[in-house]
Amino acid sequence: MSGESPPLAKLLAEAADSPALRDALQWFVREKQWINEQHLQLCRVPAPTFFEQRRAEWMLAQFRSIGCVARIDRAGNVIAHPVENREGPYIALTAHLDTVLSPRNNEDVFVAPDGRLNGPGVSDNGAGLAALLAIARLLAASPDLEDIFHRLVLIANVGEEGEGNLSGMRYLCRQSSTGSRIQAFVILDGPNNDHITSQALASRRFDISVTGPGGHSWSDYGIANPVHALSRAIAYFTEHRLPGNGSPRSSYNFGIIEGGSSINSIPTQARTKVDVRSESSAKLEEIANLLTSSVERALESENDRASGGKVVGKIKEIGSRPAGGLADDAYILRCVRAVDAHLGIRSHLDCASTDANIPLSMGLAAISIGAGGQGGGAHTPREWFHPEGRELGLKRILLTLALLLGDSPAAAADFARSSGSRNGG
Repeated sequence: MSGESPPLAKLLAEAADSPALRDALQWFVREKQWINEQHLQLCRVPAPTFFEQRRAEWMLAQFRSIGCVARIDRAGNVIAHPVENREGPYIALTAHLDTVLSPRNNEDVFVAPDGRLNGPGVSDNGAGLAALLAIARLLAASPDLEDIFHRLVLIANVGEEGEGNLSGMRYLCRQSSTGSRIQAFVILDGPNNDHITSQALASRRFDISVTGPGGHSWSDYGIANPVHALSRAIAYFTEHRLPGNGSPRSSYNFGIIEGGSSINSIPTQARTKVDVRSESSAKLEEIANLLTSSVERALESENDRASGGKVVGKIKEIGSRPAGGLADDAYILRCVRAVDAHLGIRSHLDCASTDANIPLSMGLAAISIGAGGQGGGAHTPREWFHPEGRELGLKRILLTLALLLGDSPAAAADFARSSGSRNGG
């Protein structure tokens, strides 16, 4: 890209042309069948959020069979060192283990005749996890690369999706002894090569419950009804349509709504879960306040209309993802841009909610990128991934890591500033 400095571009060109790295880049093409098979097998191991243990154990076994020094930490994250170096400072390559939907049996994850992989989690985040295994096996097969990659740590982490609230990355960045020695994070989330997430999108998640006395739909008709109150709260809130393409861009989604026990019973409880997001922390707080006032207004309205009984409500925050972002001249950003220019990849910067939210909120160097290939239908039963072009994404990852792991004065200065941000709280 046009903003890249000649010294970094030159350094990349020289590294990519070295015999060891040149052969490594071709390894992804030679071993694409092995990578595809690992991708299929890992996605057949269910890993819903909060229940990632089976897949974590599967990944641990694969890392160890490749030759990594690997373990599972107290949060459930899999930590693997492809080249043994327990000291650091590290550059971390991470991918989350958990999925929104999970396969019920092996047949739910399958390869179509056109080579497309279909099933829950094959794109998000089977693509990222397969890339971790590919990098691990490449380094095991390439002893000439040890001097470059001896400070690399591979991490398959828990708790990225849904109500996981980034628990694996929170533990890694705030409590783990390994995490305290990580200088920068390259986070793999999903497929494709078209984006670089350098800004963390803030989000908050709420559980809203409304309770009442309940009763018979005929003989108790007219008493306060929790479902009616909750429905009214949602209607009040959604009257305030947010500008999805405005500035700051914001959104909300009522993703779950439940309540009642039968069609002829006035329910004793109704419940919903809502996700709100914004590029602005101030706007996010405004949306949260609007949610609270909508619920209070709905409760008051239902109780005023009722002939008996009362409904009461409770709003509980069940997740909060902090905002953060990289400076335009951050070294990690310059590295991936230089790699994209070298490989002819046309990418754009974006703002999203990923595992990168935690390190970015702490002032640490972090980006989230795709792992190559093509995919779609994430978080739905129709999720798919096609490995065509995956090797380009893997080359992008390897070259970015090579630059970050190099002995660059610019990297040292940038990472020192990041370390200062973390130490300073």
